[in-house]
Amino acid sequence: MFIDQIKVYARAGHGGKGAVAFHREAYIPKGGPSGGNGGRGGSVILQADHDLNNLINQYYQPRLIAQDGQGGLGKGMDGLAGKDILIKVPCGTLVWRLPQPERPPGEDEDGDQEETESSAALQSSASRRAVIRHSLAGKAQEIDLSAEDASNVVPVIQPKGELVADLTTDGQQFMLCKGGRGGLGNRNFATAARQTPRFAQPGEPGGEGEYFFELRIMAEVGLVGYPNAGKSTLLTAISKARPKIAAYPFTTLHPQIGILEYPDFHRLTICDVPGLIEGAHENVGLGHAFLRHIARCKILVLMVDMAGTDAREPWDDYRKLRRELELYDPALLEKPQYVVANKMDEPVSAENLKKFKRRVPKTPVLPISAAFDQGLDEFKTLIRDAVAKA
Repeated sequence: MFIDQIKVYARAGHGGKGAVAFHREAYIPKGGPSGGNGGRGGSVILQADHDLNNLINQYYQPRLIAQDGQGGLGKGMDGLAGKDILIKVPCGTLVWRLPQPERPPGEDEDGDQEETESSAALQSSASRRAVIRHSLAGKAQEIDLSAEDASNVVPVIQPKGELVADLTTDGQQFMLCKGGRGGLGNRNFATAARQTPRFAQPGEPGGEGEYFFELRIMAEVGLVGYPNAGKSTLLTAISKARPKIAAYPFTTLHPQIGILEYPDFHRLTICDVPGLIEGAHENVGLGHAFLRHIARCKILVLMVDMAGTDAREPWDDYRKLRRELELYDPALLEKPQYVVANKMDEPVSAENLKKFKRRVPKTPVLPISAAFDQGLDEFKTLIRDAVAKA
């Protein structure tokens, strides 16, 4: 299962309470204050990891809650600090802070920890309904989900709030929620005028909130094309990736990553995006779920089915692909683009290639046949030089 969007709830640990205690031992019946400080709460920390390729871990663990700090003890002993939790996410993960829901009128914002936890429990246990809208082939569909299902399903189009982190480098860390500071024990409040304070500080609450994780794959080359154009076949031919290949559209349902290795040990990362259709910029055919994965690519390879297998004209496919990219994000057209004519082993492909060059002049085209390993050496050289220039 490939998960590239997920909503999570994160809460750092609360700080421990300071202790109210007095020193007592033999022959010292009235010692001074000796209450220890509370330990700080644990923090929630995200770390980018290049060994991960999706957000499946957060799908099964959408609540990220760190350990609370221990309260202070007598004899001047401080409480233990709560343990931080380290959450690993794939490189290319965007973190959005979702807006907090408004508090109901009359609710006390300064309630203690127990009241906060009880209200959160009541809110989570109350029944909620979520309507997730997505369009497929131009028809909007609505799915009514219960709270248990809706907590892990995020619509493709959703107000994401504030962008707080973009984790792109392996090992990069970001503190999602900071642990609360521990309270001071009564020994810290002793003065010459008040030698026996009978109060201490409560621990500070840890940070919390709802966040939206969005994965945008980190790849150098993006393969873009209509369904059944041969993108997965090409990825299989030049790398060790083994995506599903079949003679029908939409065989690839989520982005596939392949590593192209050269004899001199140079490597390129290639992303095979599922086939786009007309209207993808409006999320037809889940276009938004696919297009966002090419936003980070250095170059784009527009793969055209020169044989017109599905009764489409290659030159129309090329123009529509460019239009979909422009309508989704004009910045995509600023990336270097290279046109690859696939399925040149078909008899009609040679004639279609001549028509393509006449209808789309001044556009270099590289003819290949991914199924029969024709033109793949030229393709490998092309994308390596293009990435180096980019």
